[in-house]
Amino acid sequence: MNEAALPRDRGMLGIGSAAAARLIALLLPLGLLGGALGSQYIGGLHPCEMCYWQRWPHGAAILLAALSFTGPAPSPRSRTLVLLAAAAVAISGAIGVYHAGVEARIFEGFTTCTATKGLTLEDIMKVPLVRCDQIQWSLFGISMAGWNAILSLGGAALIVVLSLRGRRA
Repeated sequence: MNEAALPRDRGMLGIGSAAAARLIALLLPLGLLGGALGSQYIGGLHPCEMCYWQRWPHGAAILLAALSFTGPAPSPRSRTLVLLAAAAVAISGAIGVYHAGVEARIFEGFTTCTATKGLTLEDIMKVPLVRCDQIQWSLFGISMAGWNAILSLGGAALIVVLSLRGRRA
């Protein structure tokens, strides 16, 4: 499709809805994954198994959103990639809801131990045991899993709304 024939709606920032959706689809998972990695490698928090589960969809969303920048924002290909990125972000948010529920004892978590790395028994013994039902950090009474759920599900909804609004314009 010719780029000149694509609709051009401009929001408050001077960019179209499709471009804003694409930007959020890239920056939101980058920020959330960066925060998780920063809390691990800089802050010294050790992730549990479900923390790792929440990271994988963010990685997929980053890749999908980055691929959407290979064409015009309002193009069908770009919009599809952005919507797939939003779905990946939402999946991470859904895992975050479950993880926060485990932390709040609403759902039953793992009944066996999980180790995040190590190949030998000696290596495993050196790795800290991190339980998925124990909160390591919280802000305003909301754990990292809870914040991931809130930001991911809210961000995914915003991406979808912006993507669909850009298509109707």
